[in-house]
Amino acid sequence: MFQDGRLILALFISLFLKFSTSRDTITLLQPLKDGDVLVSNEETFALGFFSLGNSSNRYVGIWYNKVSEQTVVWVANRDRPITTSSGILSVDELGNLVLHDDKDPKYVFWSTNVLNIANYSVSAQLLDSGNLVLFQDQNRNVYSWQSFDYPSNTFLPGMKLGLDKKTGLNRVITSWKSNENPGVGDYAYKMKFVGSTQLYLFKGNTPIFRTGSWTGQGWSGVPEMTENFIFSATYVDNNDEVYVSYFIRNSSIFSRLVINESGSVERLTWHEGNHRWFGIWSAPNDQCDGYNECGPFGFCDLDKSDTFVCNCFPGYEPQSPQDWYLRDGTRGCKRKVGAEICLPGAGFVELARMKIPDTSMACVDMSLGLEACKESCHKNCTCMGYAVADISKEIGGCITWYKSMIDTRRFSYGGQSLYIRVDAAELVKYSSRKPSSSRGKLFLFVGVLLIAVGFVFCIFILIYIKKKKANRRAHEIGVSFIDSLKSIDGSLEKDMGENFDLRVFDMSTIVSATDNFSLLNKLGEGGFGSVYKGRLLNGQEVAIKRLSKGSGQGTQEFKNEVTLIAKLQHKNLVRLLGYCFHTDEKMLVYEYLPNKGLDYFIFDQEKGSLLDWKKRFQIIKGIVRGLLYLHQDSRLRIIHRDLKASNILLDADLNPKISDFGMAKIFGGDQAQATTLRVVGTYGYMSPEYAMEGLFSVKSDVYSFGILVLEIISGRRNNSYYLESSVNLIGHVWDLWKQDRALEVVDSAFGDSFDAHEILLCIHVGILCVQELADDRPTMTDIAFMLSNRDKNLPSPKQPAFIFRKVNYGNDGFGSINDETITIVHAR
Repeated sequence: MFQDGRLILALFISLFLKFSTSRDTITLLQPLKDGDVLVSNEETFALGFFSLGNSSNRYVGIWYNKVSEQTVVWVANRDRPITTSSGILSVDELGNLVLHDDKDPKYVFWSTNVLNIANYSVSAQLLDSGNLVLFQDQNRNVYSWQSFDYPSNTFLPGMKLGLDKKTGLNRVITSWKSNENPGVGDYAYKMKFVGSTQLYLFKGNTPIFRTGSWTGQGWSGVPEMTENFIFSATYVDNNDEVYVSYFIRNSSIFSRLVINESGSVERLTWHEGNHRWFGIWSAPNDQCDGYNECGPFGFCDLDKSDTFVCNCFPGYEPQSPQDWYLRDGTRGCKRKVGAEICLPGAGFVELARMKIPDTSMACVDMSLGLEACKESCHKNCTCMGYAVADISKEIGGCITWYKSMIDTRRFSYGGQSLYIRVDAAELVKYSSRKPSSSRGKLFLFVGVLLIAVGFVFCIFILIYIKKKKANRRAHEIGVSFIDSLKSIDGSLEKDMGENFDLRVFDMSTIVSATDNFSLLNKLGEGGFGSVYKGRLLNGQEVAIKRLSKGSGQGTQEFKNEVTLIAKLQHKNLVRLLGYCFHTDEKMLVYEYLPNKGLDYFIFDQEKGSLLDWKKRFQIIKGIVRGLLYLHQDSRLRIIHRDLKASNILLDADLNPKISDFGMAKIFGGDQAQATTLRVVGTYGYMSPEYAMEGLFSVKSDVYSFGILVLEIISGRRNNSYYLESSVNLIGHVWDLWKQDRALEVVDSAFGDSFDAHEILLCIHVGILCVQELADDRPTMTDIAFMLSNRDKNLPSPKQPAFIFRKVNYGNDGFGSINDETITIVHAR
């Protein structure tokens, strides 16, 4: 009698579930057979049986449903394929998902294997995030298992990679064995939780790549994360768990992180127009990405002038000079003989733009700020160096090293500062590398060691003579360099009828002009060096861009800037006056513009009031004239590639001048576009075709100009809307435009003093410039005509690119496509 009652109840529940469940769900009486496919609610992902390549083996997995190229992101029975087509995935009486052969139900190929209280409400649902979740209740609020906790080779948005401290579950990404075998391969991407948590790519038990520690903005060893337009990353470390997760800013973009069978981590983004996945980042990507490439106390630097990438930390020398000579740096470096790092006068040398050493061998104290960190390290003679843990905070914690410092590199941009302990002699030596009054201190130090004033005087004379010869040699090198530029670009120069009329400055003139590169004269710092204000002996004020040896702007970029700016003459372009070569230093001398960059004004509430709408409109039109000259009016067609507010400088009358041509490209003849494997510039200003495919043209600059116009009008950066419904300025303006409320974006600094018609015209032009397809964007000629003809009817803009929406996520990472929150309780 009791059994009959259970059967009736089961029949009633199954009939209810049959009519209430959708095609995205497996229930007790609705299994998934080979040939059936589950599709998530918004049809983003699918789950079913599949085979790979020429293999007849059958697997159960999840793949993108809206991507024409089948892309599997999760596999259940990775190492136990079914060899027949009679497989079935079902919920069993114990409440587990079970994969078995329908002809032999006793043989289980795969199971969720969790302890459940058997009930008839258990169901497995495929969510639009790509997560397969085993729910325990009819309302689907409590779950006992999810595929996101057991990833295969793919890291999807909303997943957590890391450790659940309560259960001990460690989520790891592992490669496939081959493209026809999804079994667990040789490579794993996982966290190590000693010291400061980091992600590693392992081959077996051997690390081959390390991300570095979390800086508060991204991984220390992945500078591309700091300004990313596709996804936002989150790092969590608390009493319950430590993990990293990421979310796609725009739900229409499909992006995934994959550990492939060849041993690399790749971020791929689907491009529907070309029907293929584009790689936008990978690691290891270059020689310096290899784990511990330059051994203990060494660091890797691709921007060195020679072909050997390894360097020793300040105060260190190669462990084996012979290996160093053979360009093998794996044995690393050792402290220089006789170095006394515990005696008075010892200190620290700063290395900028670094991926800091492996922090699994370091100590972390999150209660200390930078100065306290320095003091703590200084007090302990065994402390080799230090760095800030979280560079996004004023008191960002302290990382100190007491043993080997390995796997360190220098970047062209990004990274963070690393401070290396050195003795007094080394400290003076490195201080003297920055031309300053410390040269006298060096002489004094030598004098004390030799205890012979007369001998020091002789040395001084010799050094002075050598310095004069060096300056003369530097001048000769500089002239030779300009001559080489003439030979490289001679045909262009002849065609344009222009001459190089640049002054060659010697180092002593630069040092004197900047007061030994005084911090008081520092105007700013960019990706390729610092800019200082200087005053020449004739009283002329100049701006000096100093590119250090480790600068990302190498010889090619330096040639670009010298070649281009020397030829370009326009009132809305910054004017180059000369250059300086001195040993490993390269410097450019520009006209000095007293009002800094446009960003200095428009992104500051107080200073923004100094630029009313009338002046900002004049600035916009000045930028248009400068770009029109670059794109059309000069005989060369030049693509700037890094147009942004900080690269628009203002003269004494607040007239705009486009600056920083280090990334510019010359187009010859009728060339319309080009592609590059090295995408440079600033995220947030990059057009989609350039950022995702490396394709650039004049329309790339037009896109950046559109962003700039919207920033000038609103007084806000493109990425500043992260606390509102849209996480960038484009999406915010587009929403207001569609609702005829565009004037709400206007900078409050204007008050009521602005021409509404002009502002609406500029907003309209700005939106036209940021349309997704390059062909839909106007040219600079079109823009100049639009802005000078107020009554001209402009075309209706299409939806812009990169409209990022703010998406809410539940505690377990389940994100809804309609921006609503789904809260699910995990059964323990």
